[in-house]
Amino acid sequence: MGTKKSEELPVKGRRRFTDEFKDEAVQMLLDGHSAESVASRLGLSSPTLLYRWKRDRIGRAGPVAGTLESRVREFEQELVRVERERDILKKALGILSRSG
Repeated sequence: MGTKKSEELPVKGRRRFTDEFKDEAVQMLLDGHSAESVASRLGLSSPTLLYRWKRDRIGRAGPVAGTLESRVREFEQELVRVERERDILKKALGILSRSG
């Protein structure tokens, strides 16, 4: 019954992920899921890994993908600004309708 230690305990090392797995993980990130939730669901050690994969994939796609990524970021910032303005106007309308 002489089993070796390597058979008893799995050797821990760096996990390797397929390109397909990385692409799907990055796609989840691009679809709007938070990096933390994607990392948690996929059993990744850190959301930082997702950001690295995203950067690598965008870099491989060329300058057009980088430009699209920056445009998306601009639109997301604009959306947040417009939503804030909308919320302020809603509150103002509520206040004005009560006082009249």
